[in-house]
Parts: sequence; C-alpha cells; structure tokens
Amino acid sequence: MVSVPLTSSAAFRSLFLALCAVWLLPDLALAKYARITRHYKFNIKMQNVTRLCQTKSIVTVNGQFPGPRIIAREGDRLLIKVVNHVQYNVTLHWHGIRQLRSGWADGPAYITQCPIQTGQLYVYNFTITGQRGTLFWHAHISWLRATLYGPIVILPKRHAPYPFPQPFKEVPIIFGEWWKADTETIINQALATGGAPNISDAFTINGLPGPSYNCSEKETFKLKVKPGKTYLLRLINAALNDELFFRIANHTLTVVEADAVYVKPFKTDIVLITPGQTANVLLRAQSKTPNAKFAMSARPYATGPASFDNTTTIGILEYKKFASASNSNNKNLSLLKAKLPQFNDSTFAMKFSKKIRSLATAKFPAKVPKKFDRRFFFTVGLGILPCSQNQTCQGPKNTRPAAAVNNVSFVQPNIALLQAHFFNQSKGVYTTNFPTNPPFKFNYTGTPPKNIMLDSGTKVVVLPFNTSVELVMQDTSILGAESHPLHLHGFNFFVLGQGIGNFDPKKDPAKFNLVDPAERNTVGVPSGGWVAIRFLADNPGVWFMHCHLEVHTSWGLKMAWVVNNGKGHKQKLLPPPADLPKC
Repeated sequence: MVSVPLTSSAAFRSLFLALCAVWLLPDLALAKYARITRHYKFNIKMQNVTRLCQTKSIVTVNGQFPGPRIIAREGDRLLIKVVNHVQYNVTLHWHGIRQLRSGWADGPAYITQCPIQTGQLYVYNFTITGQRGTLFWHAHISWLRATLYGPIVILPKRHAPYPFPQPFKEVPIIFGEWWKADTETIINQALATGGAPNISDAFTINGLPGPSYNCSEKETFKLKVKPGKTYLLRLINAALNDELFFRIANHTLTVVEADAVYVKPFKTDIVLITPGQTANVLLRAQSKTPNAKFAMSARPYATGPASFDNTTTIGILEYKKFASASNSNNKNLSLLKAKLPQFNDSTFAMKFSKKIRSLATAKFPAKVPKKFDRRFFFTVGLGILPCSQNQTCQGPKNTRPAAAVNNVSFVQPNIALLQAHFFNQSKGVYTTNFPTNPPFKFNYTGTPPKNIMLDSGTKVVVLPFNTSVELVMQDTSILGAESHPLHLHGFNFFVLGQGIGNFDPKKDPAKFNLVDPAERNTVGVPSGGWVAIRFLADNPGVWFMHCHLEVHTSWGLKMAWVVNNGKGHKQKLLPPPADLPKC
C-alpha cells in the first residue's frame, strides 16, 4: 500500500475546495438575487396595555402593540402562520399587496375567506410581485384593526437603488386611534341601537398618544436625529375613522412615494393621509443642532356632519446632541409646536392630492389604460335603513344610519364570496346585478331627495379577465357631504381627475390626466365632489372595495368585483389552500 504524504493530501483538499468554489460561485451569485421565502408566526393573543391612565386588555399579535413589522424584498414569498388564541374570530389583510392569483390570502372576512376561529390557524401564503415600498397589515373583521396592525416594508430588489437620495435611516411612523372602552363593545352597541359609535379618546404615533393627553407625557414617540442627515419616514394611517394632517414643526418634508408607488418628489410642510393610505417622505435634519425640540403633530381632517375626535397626537423630534445630554438639559429645551390646517380645510386637501403624480419614467412607467372597456358611475354616501322588527333604533320612524354604493348597502354573506365564486355556488350567496349607475338621478351634492331610504343586498359586479375599467365615484350630500377614502383590494388604480360638485360626463373627462396620474390603492372621494379612476382587471378572484372609515364600512359602504379567469394558465385563480378556514 502506498502512503500519500499529508502535505499532498492537504494540497489535494485545497485544490478540491478551490474547484468547488469555482463551480459554486455562479450559484452563490444567483442566491444573492434569489427570491427568498420568509416565515412569520403571528400569535393572536390578549395583552394588557395602559394608555391615558387606564389599563385594558387588547387583541395583539405576539403581545406587541403596534404589531410586528414585516420586512421583505420585491419578489419574496411570505408564509405568515396566524394562530388565533382569542375569543374573537380573526382575519388579517395585507393592505395594498396585489395578491396576484392568491386571493385566498387577501384576508377580508366573508369576502375571500371565512374567519380564523378560536383555537384555529391559517397560513397566509403569497408572493410580492412588482411592488416595493411601504404598506401595512391589519385585521379585516369587525373593529379589531383598532389594535391589530403593523407595518409592511418591501425593499427593492438587491442592488436596485431608490429613485431618490439614499436615506441615512428609515423609520416607520404609524398613526393609530385609541379608545378607553372596548372597541368591539362600542361597534356592537352602535349596531344594536342604530346610533353612531362613540368617538375615540386619542390618536397615537407608533402606539403612543404623546404629551397633549392626560398622563401621557411618558408615552410619547421620540425621533432622535443627527444634524444634516436625511431620514426616510414611512407614514401609515392605521386609524379607524379619521383622515389626518401631519406636520413636523420648522421642518419641510419631501414626498417620494404614495401607497408603495414612487411619485414625482415634491416638498410640503404638511401631509394629508387617509386611513388605508401610506406615504414615504424624506426629512432632512437641520445642518446645525438647534436649541429646541420639535413637535411631530397629527390631527383629523374631518368634513362630515358627525362629531369626531378633535384631539392632536404629538411625537417629538430631538437632535442627538441633546438626546445624549442629561435629562434636565433636555427637559429645558422648548418644544416648538406644529401649526396644522383647520379641521375641515377641503381646499388644502384637494391641492395636496393633486400634487401626487406618478414618476412615469422608463424604469417606473405609469401603465395607465388609455382606453376603457367598461365605465361605471358610483355614488358613495350615507342614508337610512329600517331597523329589524325586534329592534328599537334611534333614527326617525325606527330607522338607523347606513351607508351605500349606488344606493346598495352591502349585506355581509355567511360564507366567503370567493369560495362561492370558485366552486360555482353563488346561488343564495350573492347576485351579479350591482347597478352600473345610480338607480335614480338627483342633484348629488345639492339639496338631498326626500326619500333617503337605501336598498340592501349582497351584490357584485362581474368582469371578464383583463377588462379595462373606468370608475367615477361621486360623494352625496345625503346626511351631509363627507370625504370617503375608498380602498380597492387586489389592484392599484390610476387617479385621472377629481373635482368639487357633480361630475360632468361631457366636460370633465377632457381634463383627465392620462400621462402621469397618481397610482394608488386608496383614494379620498372629495367631500361634495368626485374622483375618477381607471384600473385593469388582470387579477382573477373576488376583490373588495370599501370606505376605509370603519364606521362607514360597518354601515354598508362596500361592494365587490368578481374578476373571472382568463384563458392562459397564469390568468387563473389558484385553488384554495387545504387549511382555508371553514365557516
């Protein structure tokens, strides 16, 4: 037997490893760019939380409030295992995620799935395709999203830069709404009595109310910055019922993204953000450390006749020099206040929303449908419905406030629409006769008609695959004109135009922006006005569209679009997962 010297053995091993490295290098390089499957486990559990001097038990994910941040890259697949340990039925919605062919993971209760019952679990399985930016997740059943929410941060593909200066640091800023009382009790009582639900007690920034509320000085979000550095603030409005103005005292913001779509950058002192909307803004810290702290303030933009929570949540922007100094030094710094518009400043609201325009570059094109196959005109607003026979309601002649699209107040089915559609079992679940236009014409923003009684039903619009849709949404003055943030699941849409008063089909389309309109998933229908959008129905499934003011959703301001399968293999809705919850 010939013995091989150790040195030869070592040399052979080195050569072998070197060859392996050469063979594996392309794979390693590929892995660097490969799509990753990211796993999250969300335990839905009760947690005691103290705010405004009161402790209450709230529904949370993993005991965190706000909930955990989901981070992924464009192209990644997410598997989020949700286990329900609480007494309530639960669903989660990944707000703004397209869910291409994966409607089973979208989340709205009784639209795409039956809820996850106590002791049950469901894995939300979806891929992020062609999207990057800030979105968020929240509960999508009853009012549970009051505390069940958190950020979704989608980073660009590796080595794909932002189309704006690289920030020094990125910070999520998530606005919420807080009630001292239990929110499920509040909405259930309101629906039982036919009255309006109680308004919130505070707004929050990253779960903290701030110094303008009783005993909340220690519960204040603080953003500590270095002079001269640029910060990317990922703004999310997770409040239930209020659009919000946001401002940082003595600082200018640059808006660079809205609803996870890059926009033409523009400077502003104030941002308006409706529930369901997100915005990325750049904050450039002052070059020299100022001798002050700065209020980061948010308070409602409210246009309707109903009472609202007219309070202000405040976070504090501090410069690092003082942040590391002694507490006494820091406390002595004066806090400069942020001046916000009047609560009903609809002129500012209109001007601000018109500033948001797509980048529309070769790299980030605005794929606006230049023509449309179907045109719809939807009124959105309030009205009344009769109360059930065994119910005593607070409205005149035993009526209750309700809300509707084209006079139809949506009735939630007992099984999920998507299941009924997929298995061809729609009979007795929904009808396909949702009105294309209002059932009767009137002066929508003028004197309301005498009969303000609504119809109710579970009605949908059916669209063939790849239909190009133009939709005008018109606010009405019934029970008072009001801004309605409308959210469309499963799609982004382009905001072609908006205006005050009644939409004029002869004159207004000539002013539509078909070059670089804003691309969004949630848009405010102006108070006493209209907005026109277009989208391509290229995603088979059942897609919810509703007002993101939760009180209006509870009252029926919602409907659904059924998009049929296309002919191609990749134009068909995938079959339901084995663990889809049962009703």
